[in-house]
Amino acid sequence: MKTLKNIFLAVLLLSVTQLKAQTDKATTQKIIDAQNYVFVATMAFPMNSADISKILNRMPGANSGGAINLNGSNYDLNVTKDSVVAFLPYYGRAFTARIGNNEGGIKFKSKDFTYKKEVRKKGGWIISIKPKDVKDDFNANYNLMLNVTTTGYATLTVNSNNQQPITFNGYLAEQKVKKQ
Repeated sequence: MKTLKNIFLAVLLLSVTQLKAQTDKATTQKIIDAQNYVFVATMAFPMNSADISKILNRMPGANSGGAINLNGSNYDLNVTKDSVVAFLPYYGRAFTARIGNNEGGIKFKSKDFTYKKEVRKKGGWIISIKPKDVKDDFNANYNLMLNVTTTGYATLTVNSNNQQPITFNGYLAEQKVKKQ
């Protein structure tokens, strides 16, 4: 667990994005405390980045280094007190094939989940989310770990029992009010 934590911190430090902070400290504190926010994914870091890089280098506009730019793609994780909704891509190796499901990615809606928030020593939060009612074609159990800074930058790591882990960089934003 300690090496996994070090890997995620290294990924966070090595990946510098050209984004401005989306929220200030007070807003970040408010949305974390209210458990009402959206994690907006801007970069994806698959575990088997060497394999992904080989494929991406053959494509026009090659993007090497294992990082996949998701800006403008609308991939996110919505968290409220009563639900967690994931709409994220997946790049990596699945250990069991999905039968009859052509959508792919990490897409689910959960109303039954555990939510654990821990304050980091140097500021920020580590949030663990474990959906209990999400079962897809191969009964994947997802474990989401969200590492949030005080300014709203975040790293989301998604672990599944049937896929290699994947890490996303992004930021937290307030939930948008739906027009009726």
